[in-house]
Amino acid sequence: MFSGFSASLFRVKGSAREHKVDFVELFFDLVFVYAITQTTHLLIASPGLAGVYRFFLILLSVWWVWVFTAWVTNWLDPQKVPVKLLLFALMFAGMLMAIAIPHAFDQAAWLFAASYLFMQLGRTLFMCLASRRERPAVHGTFVRMALWFGLSAALWIGGAAADGSARLLWWSAAVLVEYTSAMVSFHIPLLERFTGLVPSRSGDWDISGEHMAERCGLLVIIALGESLLVSGSTFAGLDWSPATVKAFVSAFVATVAMWWIYFNLAVEHANEEIAAAENTGAVGRLVYTYVHLLIIAGIVVVAAADEFVLAHPSGHTPARVVWAAIGGAVLYLGGNLLFKWLIFRSHPRSHYVGILLLLLLIPGGLFLPPLALGVLSSAILVLVGVWETVAVTAARRSETAVR
Repeated sequence: MFSGFSASLFRVKGSAREHKVDFVELFFDLVFVYAITQTTHLLIASPGLAGVYRFFLILLSVWWVWVFTAWVTNWLDPQKVPVKLLLFALMFAGMLMAIAIPHAFDQAAWLFAASYLFMQLGRTLFMCLASRRERPAVHGTFVRMALWFGLSAALWIGGAAADGSARLLWWSAAVLVEYTSAMVSFHIPLLERFTGLVPSRSGDWDISGEHMAERCGLLVIIALGESLLVSGSTFAGLDWSPATVKAFVSAFVATVAMWWIYFNLAVEHANEEIAAAENTGAVGRLVYTYVHLLIIAGIVVVAAADEFVLAHPSGHTPARVVWAAIGGAVLYLGGNLLFKWLIFRSHPRSHYVGILLLLLLIPGGLFLPPLALGVLSSAILVLVGVWETVAVTAARRSETAVR
């Protein structure tokens, strides 16, 4: 494997494969959609504020592993054997991490922390070796990244060794360090002063915008597909009463509406916009590293709410289900709104109105049965998708008529 470092492992600029998402990347993504889905067990098992916090903490961690690997395979060519082997090793560790997630804060803490650190540090050190001769700017970034991950590793290990609320504090600090490091471009003033290492700049991250856009889009569609599979599996194990049938149809319609809002108008043109951007690294960091986290979180939270509504369509709606059904949809629409504003500088009114209607539904949702809440939140998502489609189609016709 290591003999492969003598040859370039990077994608060839200008080649037909520069922007291509490889099958092994999709194979890798399946493991991480499973890991993301596993986070819903934390939300369902402990729905209070502490449970919600643990859910988001683990989701942030899982997302961080996936998105950093997406950046690495944006540069490296997955057709090269060492890169393939790296991805397979990360997949195995990702499976172990996903298995540990439901019990990450009790008996599986060490398994979660160890598999997480293996992926973050192992992938980063691999990139340091692969880039040391060919891409000095990228190499400097990954050297800094390895040092930042070394700092967070101490916090992850300290958390695994601690108990209860102390573990939560240790791991919160670890996630904070990692997200902060990216926000400051892995800047380490003392290292740069005494070694002469040039500070990392987003302009040096010569990523393929088309590849990053397609990779995130494929993760979104796999996550939506996983939501459908969970809904179908839950429905198949229930008595098919009129209420459960309506709940299943509502969940299906909501998932289709979420697909429509993200894919029908935005994604294809987003590929073109990011490819034409002057600083693709900065755009990729903001839009695909941070904003898409909101979109994925929205899908996961809505799926958790749908699972409850399917199992309990009648009776009283617990506050946690109201917050999940509405909060998940708000996260999803908010993420899409930011995505479209940052890429197209557009402000779809439909998204603002959809978020407002969802928030207005909160007081009444506490008194509605779960099925009614699910149907209304699904209807709002459908309204947003239809409204945006009609508005954009009319605008394009108007532009064509003017020309």
